[in-house]
Amino acid sequence: MRKLTSKEIVEFRSKSDRSKKSFVSALKIDKKSDKAESGGDYWISCLSAISSSFKQNNLNAIIDRKDELEEKHGEAEDKRTKTMYKRNIDILYNYEDFDFKKWRPTRKMEFLKKNKADSILTIKGLQVQAIPHHVFTYQKDEFEEVGAIWFIAKLNGFRKEELGIFADILYRYLNTHFSKDYNLNPKFCIAVDVFNNYEVNYSQIQRKEVSMLLNSTLDEIKKLM
Repeated sequence: MRKLTSKEIVEFRSKSDRSKKSFVSALKIDKKSDKAESGGDYWISCLSAISSSFKQNNLNAIIDRKDELEEKHGEAEDKRTKTMYKRNIDILYNYEDFDFKKWRPTRKMEFLKKNKADSILTIKGLQVQAIPHHVFTYQKDEFEEVGAIWFIAKLNGFRKEELGIFADILYRYLNTHFSKDYNLNPKFCIAVDVFNNYEVNYSQIQRKEVSMLLNSTLDEIKKLM
């Protein structure tokens, strides 16, 4: 049985009953689903630039990448390639003057190295992939806290409850791998929809401002196995 990506969990919810059964059958035999344009590679240009700017706490990476993509867009002849560049450029335009302060603690941050082997979590007996862009720590009073941020892109974006699935997986990732050494701060466990430019953090799920859908979705997948 292969691992589930977070996007697949979100997309499973909107499938027809027949498509859900087909998806689970493919999951059991380790057959990868076809990746549509919502796949990570399609948006890698804007996601990597936003990720870099967040870490550097300046907008240079976003502006440089936008300029680079505009040049490529002008030179591209393939219609699909031009569309891909244009969609990435449009997202970067929304972040040209963005202030990352709301996603960062006010104290000095240290970015932790992520272990690729840690990206697979076991939740309800299923393997689920968590691939945050950054895990960071900072000092709060006498304690050291940990947070993480995950930038996600999809054409037309996600609903808030869908983005909450990413935040839920991200919190479990931090709890599994970092809770022994750091205090988890749910406020800084953030999933960002870069297409619509809004975020959900895990504290919103705790306060029931955003529905918790991960467990019920995984339960539905398991029932079809």
